[in-house]
Amino acid sequence: MARPSPMQKPANPCFSSGPCAKRPGWSLAALEGALTGRSHRAPPSRERLREVIERSRQILEMPTGWVLGIVPASDTGAVEMAMWNLLGPRGVDVLSWESFSAEWARDAQRELRLPDLRIIEAPYGQLPDLSRADPARDCIFVWNGTTSGVRLPDGEWIRDDREGLTICDATSAAFAMALPWRKLDVVTWSWQKVLGGEAAHGMLALSPRAQARLAAQKPSWPMPKIFRLNDGVWKGDTINTPSMLCVEDALDGLRWAESVGGLRGLIARSEANLAAVAEWEARSPWARFLAERPETRSCTSVCLRFRDLDEARQATTARRMAAWLEEQGVAFDAASYRDAAPGLRIWCGATVETPNVRALLPWLDEAWRVATGS
Repeated sequence: MARPSPMQKPANPCFSSGPCAKRPGWSLAALEGALTGRSHRAPPSRERLREVIERSRQILEMPTGWVLGIVPASDTGAVEMAMWNLLGPRGVDVLSWESFSAEWARDAQRELRLPDLRIIEAPYGQLPDLSRADPARDCIFVWNGTTSGVRLPDGEWIRDDREGLTICDATSAAFAMALPWRKLDVVTWSWQKVLGGEAAHGMLALSPRAQARLAAQKPSWPMPKIFRLNDGVWKGDTINTPSMLCVEDALDGLRWAESVGGLRGLIARSEANLAAVAEWEARSPWARFLAERPETRSCTSVCLRFRDLDEARQATTARRMAAWLEEQGVAFDAASYRDAAPGLRIWCGATVETPNVRALLPWLDEAWRVATGS
């Protein structure tokens, strides 16, 4: 006899890890003021772009002296722009513990072909040995592993008197986690994560140390046009044509962020979502966090795997569960990332409401029963 399904469904079933859920109450009406049909170089359009930059700086509490710009190709474009422009003068360490940090390692190795490169790795669910990062070398890392659900607990492993630059991919951390700006030199993110914006636009922030490197550095490799940074980028003059619809949407998300208490409010919302999952996971007979240490659990990309399930059945079970959740209309795009351990990935960033997370959890149990017959 089939078990009865839980009755309450999440009001919003969007738990994708990118693009992520829109802010509560969002509708297309939020875009009615978009400067569609206008050149992005027109004064009103440039003012909107500058507003995205300034509101982002203020909410993230970025220190004086940093510059921030809007760049093409989402967070990927921002990270690669930093790598192509800044690397070369020093040896480079790449900390790799999930798919995107592995991509930056491959770029450094196969595309830039850096002669003095060290890749410091750890498997999914763990952090690499942070003590191996050499402060005399440049260091590339993600703050939050979007595909592993493992985040850095702090930046104390980064020396204040470092000689190299720290290049931090913070796309699923910015606006949901406290970033230690004095420990960082380059920070990147996209609009599509914690504030639920649309894809294709990235943000690139440089410390004074990184700006000095940029001014002095003359890369030996060819530089595509979209990677060529200039002073106008920090004033809202984008390298390529941005979507003014996406700009309007980004501004809507930033204004919403201010209305819920700015950075502290956004962090609190994300941490409350993680706490709801953690309370459930502690009682679950079948689910466990992919992140092995509690202090490294992500409060945005929450990754779950299976307890005591035969390895041969894990991938099939994960596919069945994700498909069933979508069929029921309770969680879209909940499958783990293709390179990660089989399981589920539930986005819990600030635009996701905690009651929706709590409503989802009994459905996860039901999906497990359906997929495994238990």
